[in-house]
Amino acid sequence: MTSMMKAVHVADRGTPAEVMRPSDLPRPQVTPGHVLLRVEAAGINFADVLTVSGEYLTRTKYPYTPGMEFAGVIEALGEGVSGFRVGQRVACLAGTGGLAQFAAVPAATLLPVPESFSAAQAAAFPVSYLTAYHGLKTLGHGQVGEWVLVQAAAGALGTASIQVAKAMGLNVIAMASTDEKLGLARELGADVTLLQDDPERVQKVREAAGGRGVPLVLEVVGGKRFQESLDMAANRGRVIVIGNASREQASLRPVELMKRNLTVTGLWLTSLLTDAEAAAQAMREVPPLLASGKVVPQVGPVYALADSPQAFQDILDRKTTGKVIIEPWR
Repeated sequence: MTSMMKAVHVADRGTPAEVMRPSDLPRPQVTPGHVLLRVEAAGINFADVLTVSGEYLTRTKYPYTPGMEFAGVIEALGEGVSGFRVGQRVACLAGTGGLAQFAAVPAATLLPVPESFSAAQAAAFPVSYLTAYHGLKTLGHGQVGEWVLVQAAAGALGTASIQVAKAMGLNVIAMASTDEKLGLARELGADVTLLQDDPERVQKVREAAGGRGVPLVLEVVGGKRFQESLDMAANRGRVIVIGNASREQASLRPVELMKRNLTVTGLWLTSLLTDAEAAAQAMREVPPLLASGKVVPQVGPVYALADSPQAFQDILDRKTTGKVIIEPWR
């Protein structure tokens, strides 16, 4: 078997077209506590795009291979690894390395997946569905019958949030940029849908939730729209800040929170995964939702490894719905 593999190499920060290079790199070797995966599919997140450009929450260490979540078949087990078997399909949250034909990852980053899942579905669920769960329940404290506002509703996180919210018994108001994307939101169970550029969006959201605003907002846009999220929230509402799609800084005046007793909470999945209690609860409650069929990862466009720069750019340009997938063996 060849000692080389196809992978995406990023030497320095820049735009996808400038710095993402499909290359021949040495195939990794399995080490103690690790497993070797034959990567079948990688799920691409907005965070992956920001990491390439050096704009993510943590400092990108170049050179590296992007791809924080992916799925594949176990090729080899390192010394000391138990609970998994060669030939088993798993998902992985390793942080980097997914845009490659093979990856050696810590066994602790592996997640079991339902046998019915395709490789693309397995790669599409870890980041989006765990983030949605933590936003709606761990930090958002969503209650049956409450209203939740889901922004960017046709994206990977948006589609996951709608499904998880409905499985939890919440009512969903979904916002997206086009009627086509709103159609997808309705198919997934959204109760009310609104175009994100509707000039009366703030008033319509508040009215849809009974005129009092929404108790829970999943905020992913940031910038100038952040104030709108506060305006849409009900008194004593919870705004969970998960992303910054606008790539603009938002301003926050604490007195605005005081007036209506609002709570603003940041959510970063990476740090939540280090919270043993929160992580354990998620792993008790999310897999049964997947196994039940109530929650089905929404696979979006699928790209070949050589087209990775275009996939990243399409996410930046908001041309995609569902989870963008890259298949390293295409």
